[in-house]
Amino acid sequence: MATNILSIGQSALAAAQVGISVTGHNIANAATPGYSRQVVIQGAAIAQNFGYGYVGSGVDISNIQRIYSDFQAAQVRASQTTQSGLDSYYTQISQIDNMLSDSTSGLSPALQSFFNGIQGVSSNPTSVAARQTAISTASTLASSFQSMSSQLDQINQGVNTQITTSVGTINSLATQIAQLNQSIVLAQGATSAGQPPNDLMDQRDQLVLDLSKQIKASVVKQQDGQYNVFIGNGQALVVGSTTSKLTTAISPTDPTQTMVAYNANGATSILSSSALSGGALGGLLDFRSQTLDPAENALGRIAIGLATTFNAQHRLGQDLNGNPGTDFFAVGTPSVAANNGNTGTATVTATISNVSALTTSDYSVNYNGTGYQVTRLSDGVVTPLTTNPQTVDGVDFNTAGVPATGDNFLVRPTANGASAFAVKITDPSLLAAAAPIVTAAPTSNTGSGQISAGSIDASYLGSPLASPVTLTYAAGQLTGFPATQAVTVTNNGTSTTYAAGAPVPYTAGATISFGGISMMISGAPANADTFTVGPNTGGVGDNRNAVLLGALQTTNTMVGGTANYQDVFAQLVATIGNKTNELKVTNDAETQTLSNLTQAQQSLSGVNLDEEASNLLQYQQAYQAAGKVMQIASQLFSTLLTIGG
Repeated sequence: MATNILSIGQSALAAAQVGISVTGHNIANAATPGYSRQVVIQGAAIAQNFGYGYVGSGVDISNIQRIYSDFQAAQVRASQTTQSGLDSYYTQISQIDNMLSDSTSGLSPALQSFFNGIQGVSSNPTSVAARQTAISTASTLASSFQSMSSQLDQINQGVNTQITTSVGTINSLATQIAQLNQSIVLAQGATSAGQPPNDLMDQRDQLVLDLSKQIKASVVKQQDGQYNVFIGNGQALVVGSTTSKLTTAISPTDPTQTMVAYNANGATSILSSSALSGGALGGLLDFRSQTLDPAENALGRIAIGLATTFNAQHRLGQDLNGNPGTDFFAVGTPSVAANNGNTGTATVTATISNVSALTTSDYSVNYNGTGYQVTRLSDGVVTPLTTNPQTVDGVDFNTAGVPATGDNFLVRPTANGASAFAVKITDPSLLAAAAPIVTAAPTSNTGSGQISAGSIDASYLGSPLASPVTLTYAAGQLTGFPATQAVTVTNNGTSTTYAAGAPVPYTAGATISFGGISMMISGAPANADTFTVGPNTGGVGDNRNAVLLGALQTTNTMVGGTANYQDVFAQLVATIGNKTNELKVTNDAETQTLSNLTQAQQSLSGVNLDEEASNLLQYQQAYQAAGKVMQIASQLFSTLLTIGG
C-alpha cells in the first residue's frame, strides 16, 4: 500500500510539473502572433480492486490540447482578406483623389486660365501680348494634362511593383505552409498516440492568416492533419507538402501592365483580375481595372475632346497673316495592341471620328472564326463588325489581313489622350482669331435690309471664296449665288434647298447657306439692293472666331452633347471622390469587424495572464501537496521496514 501511495504521489507530482511547464509556456508566448493557449488534459488512472473497493492509482495526462476553433479562424481569415483588399484599394485610389481634387494646381484652374486667355484675345485681337498670353496658358494646360498622365503612369508602375512583391510573398508563405504540413505529419507519426504538435500547428495557422492578407485563400483540412490551400477559381497553391507557384508576366496586349500567372506542371497561364479577389493583391488588381485605367481613359477623353473640338473651330478661323487657321493642339490617337499569342496576319486600326460619342472604356476586338466582334470591356456589350470600317462609340474600327480563330486585339481609344496633349502653335500671329469671310451691305442700298456677319463650317475650307459674291434683291428673290453651288434656306427649323443657279425666294431673318457659308438677311430690302460675301482681306482686328473659340468652354461638346469639358472633368473628380469615400467607410467598418472577430477568437484562444497566474499558483500548490504525499509514503514505508525487522 505504501508503494501504491508513493506511485500516486509520483503521478501527481509529474502532472503538476507538466501543468507548470504548460502554464509557463503560455505565459512566455502571450505576445506571440498566432499562438493558441494550451491546457493539460488529465484523467484518473485506472483504479485497483482490493476487495473492499477500488483504490485510485493516481493521475494520467492524456494530452496537451490547444484551445482553437476552426470556425472562428475561418471567420478571421475571411474578414482579414476583405479588409486587406479594401485597405490596398483605398491606399491607391487616395493618390488619384488627392491629385484630381487639388484646387490650385489641378486641371480645373488650368482650363479656366486657358479660356481666360482666349477671352483676352477676343477682347483685343490685335494685341500680340494677349495672343502670347493665350499660348502660354495653353502650354500650362498641356503641362497639367501631361503631369497628371505622368502621375497615373507612376501609380501604375507602383502597382506593378507591389504585384510582384505580393506574388513573392504568397509563394514564400505557400512554401512555409507546405514545409509545416510535412513537419506536422512527421511529428504526429513520431509519437505513440499521434499527439498533435500544437506549436507547429499554430505557426501554420498564422502563415495561412498572413496568406489571407495577400489573397483570398480557402483551406481544406485533410484527415492526416495537413492543409490543402486553394486560391482564385480553385487553383491549388498547397497540396500536402507540394506547392504550385504564382508568377508575374507582362500582359500580352499591354506591356505597361504586370499580370499574375499560375505555374503548375510546367505550364504557365495568366489569371484574370476577377479570378484573384481579396487581399492586398486582389485590391491592387481591382484598383487597376476598376479605377486606374478608367481614370486614365477619362482624362484622355477630356484631352482628346478639347483638342479635337478646339482644332476644328480654330481651322475655321484666319490668323494675322490672312491664312486659314491650323491645328492648335496635338491630339492623341487610339492605342491598338495585338495579343502576342495571335497566329494570323490580321491587323486592326482605330481612329476617332466622333469625340462626343467617346466612352471611357477599352475595347477587345476578337475573331471567332467567322467574323470580328468588338467587346466594350466596361460592361461586356458586344458589337459584331459587319462593315469595314465600322463605328462603335465614336471610334472607327478597321481590319485587314488574314485572321486566325482566337486572334484578339486590345484597343484603348483615349488612354494616350492626356500624355499626347500638346500645343502646336508657338507664334502668336498664327492664332486664328478672325473669320475668313466678311459680309457687307452698301450704303447705296435704299431698303432696310441687313446682313449678318456670317460664319463658315468645315466644308468651306475645301473651296474658299476667291473673290466677293454679290447678292442682288429683286421682286422678292435673291440672285448672284455661285453658279455651281446649291443654296439652302432654313426658316423656323424648316430647310429648303434650291438648285445651283436658281433664284432664291427671300424670307426675312432666314438662314441662307451655300458652299459652307451661312448668314442671315433681315429687314425689307428694296429692288436692286445688294449684299456682298467675300474673303476677309483686312481682318487684323476681327475677333469673330476668337469669340467662337471662347464659347467652347461652355458648349456641350462631350458625352453625346450633354456636357462640356469642365462638366466631364467634374464628373471624373466626383466619381473618384465618391469611390474613395465609399472605400474609406467600408474599410473602417471591415477593420472594426476584423477587430471584433479577432477579439472573440482571442477570448477563446488567447493567453490571459491573470488566468495563467492563477493556474500557476494552483499547480504550485498541487506540486507541493504531491511532494507531501510522497514524503508520507516514504515514512510509511520506513515504518513497515522497522516493524518487519
